[in-house]
Amino acid sequence: MKEPHDIQLISRQFQIPGEFVVAEPYGSGHINDTYCARYDQGGSQVRYIHQRINHNVFKNPVALMENVRRITGHLRQKLAGRPDASRRTLTLVASREGQPFHRDEHGNYWRTYIFIEKARTYDAVQTPQQAFEAARAFGRFQQLLADLPGPRLHETIPDFHHTPKRFAALERAITVDACNRAAAASAEIQFALTHKAMTNVLIEAQLPERITHNDTKFNNVMLDDATGEGICVIDLDTTMPGLALSDFGDQVRTTTSPAREDERDLSKVVMQFPMFEALVRGYLSATREFLTPAEKQYLVFSGKLITFEIGLRFLTDYLSGDTYFKVHRDGHNLDRCRTQFKLVESIIQQEEKMHRLVEDLS
Repeated sequence: MKEPHDIQLISRQFQIPGEFVVAEPYGSGHINDTYCARYDQGGSQVRYIHQRINHNVFKNPVALMENVRRITGHLRQKLAGRPDASRRTLTLVASREGQPFHRDEHGNYWRTYIFIEKARTYDAVQTPQQAFEAARAFGRFQQLLADLPGPRLHETIPDFHHTPKRFAALERAITVDACNRAAAASAEIQFALTHKAMTNVLIEAQLPERITHNDTKFNNVMLDDATGEGICVIDLDTTMPGLALSDFGDQVRTTTSPAREDERDLSKVVMQFPMFEALVRGYLSATREFLTPAEKQYLVFSGKLITFEIGLRFLTDYLSGDTYFKVHRDGHNLDRCRTQFKLVESIIQQEEKMHRLVEDLS
């Protein structure tokens, strides 16, 4: 078990007024270590988020934080004057040296955000209206960043949504079988091999490059406690050049099924059409004017592909010994893979109806 981080010590490295009170782990992310800390500022307690960037996953934290600084600064400029503008984008707190991060004596990279109050994230969508709000927020995020001045953003994880390369990594993991787990995953391996042909489709479609979030899980949008509006997109580590459809596809993956990402009862995993319709309506309400006809044509396919891709990644990590995603039980990554592949099957069964809806709304 790893040693806990001294958050009070870390907090002193950032330009935060007041006295540190307490900090505790926060959120359900797989990659970084996140803490919510409270500070006494003149008798009122104010919250901040401290986060350790996983530099084993993000190999260049300095470049990553340069992206985050530029993205949040641009969003803040575009949103200036709007009601609750300060709650509609993450706000970085500078280090004592004026940097967007602090590197501690152990080589860990830390950042601090102002905590967004009176809003929260949900690990599972509860209503079609929530799906609509999340999709609109992610679409608006793309739209607001469409005119981000150059230079091109850094690729924080090169080829993040390059599905053919993800498939090649799986094939290598199957061949090596480093942990002797291939036998336990034989059905999932066969499913992946059977659907290999879909991996090249978006690569070959020659769609325009956009600035995209690339990790549009439902729990990466904060919903306002009072209105339910999707007000702030969070977890910007993979925001970089990419395909708009990767963002929409991951929304389909994480929002249309009522089951959790690691649900063991696969009978609960199904693509709920009302949720998909809400996603399409919300996303197109923000992106209809700038998406090309080709991008709209592949909206349905993107849901199937990204779900398949994430399944590949979970399966690869399982076969490789759980080196990327945090796991909390034996076989955790295999459970995650199985939910993805079951959702792919559900999408395939409803594709025709999904296409008709997109055509009607485009």
